[in-house]
Amino acid sequence: MDWRDFAQRMSAMAHDLLEQPSVEATLERITGSATELVSGCDAAGILLLSGQTAQTLALTEPLVGELDQLQHRLGQGPCFDAARRSAGERIFRITDFTQEEERWPDFVPRAEKLGVGSMMGFLLYTEDENFGALNFYSRKPGAFTADSETAGVLLASHAAVALSSARTHAQMEQAVATRHLVGEAMGILMARHQIAESEAFNVLRRYSQDRNVKLRELARQVCEQGRLP
Repeated sequence: MDWRDFAQRMSAMAHDLLEQPSVEATLERITGSATELVSGCDAAGILLLSGQTAQTLALTEPLVGELDQLQHRLGQGPCFDAARRSAGERIFRITDFTQEEERWPDFVPRAEKLGVGSMMGFLLYTEDENFGALNFYSRKPGAFTADSETAGVLLASHAAVALSSARTHAQMEQAVATRHLVGEAMGILMARHQIAESEAFNVLRRYSQDRNVKLRELARQVCEQGRLP
């Protein structure tokens, strides 16, 4: 690899990422750059696992989504293995699907039939039941090298920042929405029972704790029903 040329291309891509209008566009730019910057890469995508749900973001071709859903249906594969070993390795690889006989016995032969020769993935985050990974696929066995891994690490770092930004933004939006919802519920209780603002909040808080109902959900019910459920 010509590292000077690679560094220049990475610098240009990093600058380009800052100009993307949204998190979705940023992630698409990252996976779209994979075939240019990661030696041997034919397709790429970002897999998000949340509880029992699997979602593929920024896939460069439908094959990526098929492989992610295949792992999800079977409950096995390198991404699931990485999720379970979240405290261990952050890079996982299947060097040659034709030689992978012991690990993931259900996933590997099916993936090979879909035309995959090798894959490489990078753990982006794990939190409770949530997991993220940036995955690269090649139709050729043994396609990924040490240089491929270096390029993948750099792309994964950008993806991790973008996802972190998205999660923080989503959490902030949810917090604002919850605050508005609770405020509306408090207003309903204040008007209905002729009580002060602080007392209305205490009523919601105690009701939430006594019945083990999240404050946001309780507030939603009050707003819908016009009273405590």
